[in-house]
Amino acid sequence: MNERTNMTDELDAAEGLFAGGQGELACELLERLAADAEEYVDRNCPTTDEVQWFSFPTVFERLCYRRVEKDPRELRDVGEPLDRLYADLAFVLVSEGDYAAATEALRQAVRWNPMGCGYRLDLAELYRTNGDIDEYLGLTFSVFERASDVRHLVRAFCNFARHFMDTGADSAAAACLRSARRLDWSDNVLDDLVDRVKGTPCDPDALTDEQTSQVMAENGLPEGANAEVALCLLMCATDVASKDRSLATNLTVRARDLVGTPAVKALLELIRSTDAEGEGSHADA
Repeated sequence: MNERTNMTDELDAAEGLFAGGQGELACELLERLAADAEEYVDRNCPTTDEVQWFSFPTVFERLCYRRVEKDPRELRDVGEPLDRLYADLAFVLVSEGDYAAATEALRQAVRWNPMGCGYRLDLAELYRTNGDIDEYLGLTFSVFERASDVRHLVRAFCNFARHFMDTGADSAAAACLRSARRLDWSDNVLDDLVDRVKGTPCDPDALTDEQTSQVMAENGLPEGANAEVALCLLMCATDVASKDRSLATNLTVRARDLVGTPAVKALLELIRSTDAEGEGSHADA
């Protein structure tokens, strides 16, 4: 890569330039870093699988990869945070009004960290700005399959709510806002949307919970959080509990934020019973 300095230091420098009002210099530095990074990857990593941490087949394996302190944002044999690089570049390009180039840069950020739902949602916003609603909705929907952070789920529900408002699907918009509000996470975008539609057919209070479930199902949208991700978080928490209680607690809290306390208790019981069955089968063997 760049042998003179660590790329992280150069990213810090680029962010400093942008914060200091020198956007053009920041953009030049980030574009050079991106070109250097891609050249390095092409020269030193002959196959894609060697550098894509997300080739791991399951969320659980990715979480384990994080747990053993091999940060997926740091590419093996590359050692540089390419997702941050491209996200920074996209931010600068948006400030300059170059939405097409910013979109491509964020696509690269997603490429190098496909579990980074924040990048997906930012990219979705750019597609909406560009008028590509199919990509906007597709990327937003993919967040429901990957999110391990309740903030991203709230943003995803808000994205669909805005789309339904734009298309006149009032009950669907209300159902999305009600589903987002159930996650019990303070969010300015959600609060603004709810305030804006009070007393209208899009008001989340215009629907009952039963009606919300029906409307969400009719539109092919999940009503709540991804239980599979919560289960993976809890499996990791259980695995590290004896070694790192702080990490185990943090993972459990994130799972609770996603699916609620009753569901977390049920999932933990499922994990314990599964482990017990596994130990029993080993003993029988």
